[in-house]
Amino acid sequence: MEFTFLGTSAGTPTRSRNVTGLALCRSGPKPWYLVDCGEGTQHQLMRTRYSVMQLRAIFITHIHGDHIFGLPGLLTSASMLGRTEPLDIIAPPQVRRFIEATIDNSDSSLSYPLNFINSEAHDFYWQDDNVGVTNVKLSHRVACRAYVFTERNLERQLKQEKLTADGIGAGPSWGDLQKGKDVLMDDGRLLRSDDYTEIPRTARRIIVGGDNDTPELLKDACNGTHVLIHEATYTQDVADRVGPWPQHSSAQQVARFAESVKLPNLVLTHFSSRYQSVPGGTPHINQLAAEALQHYRGHLFLAKDFDTYRLDKDLTLNKLDDH
Repeated sequence: MEFTFLGTSAGTPTRSRNVTGLALCRSGPKPWYLVDCGEGTQHQLMRTRYSVMQLRAIFITHIHGDHIFGLPGLLTSASMLGRTEPLDIIAPPQVRRFIEATIDNSDSSLSYPLNFINSEAHDFYWQDDNVGVTNVKLSHRVACRAYVFTERNLERQLKQEKLTADGIGAGPSWGDLQKGKDVLMDDGRLLRSDDYTEIPRTARRIIVGGDNDTPELLKDACNGTHVLIHEATYTQDVADRVGPWPQHSSAQQVARFAESVKLPNLVLTHFSSRYQSVPGGTPHINQLAAEALQHYRGHLFLAKDFDTYRLDKDLTLNKLDDH
């Protein structure tokens, strides 16, 4: 599973960081999924390998502008490029009204259908052939969710010794069983794929959080999760000065939580625009990492725009070389 940051700034963009957007895929950019779509997201996509033509679904964490203002432009550009495939929009109900009002009031239209799915439904679940997605209610000024992506349909390994012992010779039936299909033999026996195959590895799971001032809400979801992508808008000293109203997390808060649940990989993002990236800038963005490292012993990453990470089948997370 891979993910690429399209924007890592909170609230407003900076010269080096756009507002929030994340591209995620299971095994290559076709299909892929977009989590949040801040202003300028379609411009960011032009510098990646992801195409709006292969976009399978958009997941919106909450309605704040730095997470949704890029939607109308991206959707209408996909239409101008000739998209015809339906697109799922998983979002709070207000997002549907926002998109429809913008299209209706800008002499725009779409060449493909949008399928709106309420992310706040109590029984929310979404899936395709590659991933299953649940979500977790977070604590922010508006309703907000984290999305939990778990891969589906893992490759199966044949139990060849059992097949041979049961007199089932190599042939087309082996291929069907490996694909997860049950097989009816000529002699009337029904071979169940689950009996003759095994899944030799763990399904990979990634949580992509929205804005949230209470990381502990993700405690249950983090059980069995291999990567948490979570906002760290402030260092703790700035969070103390700003006060509780914005309802964001500090790097210290998130790091302490991640350590408490023994999370193997933590990726911080959604940094206040006050943090500088240039040498000598103050406050500097590296202060967020330094603060987190005081409280978290796992693998910590500080996201940058266009950084791409791969969670391999052995469950190790690696940042890929720039491309």
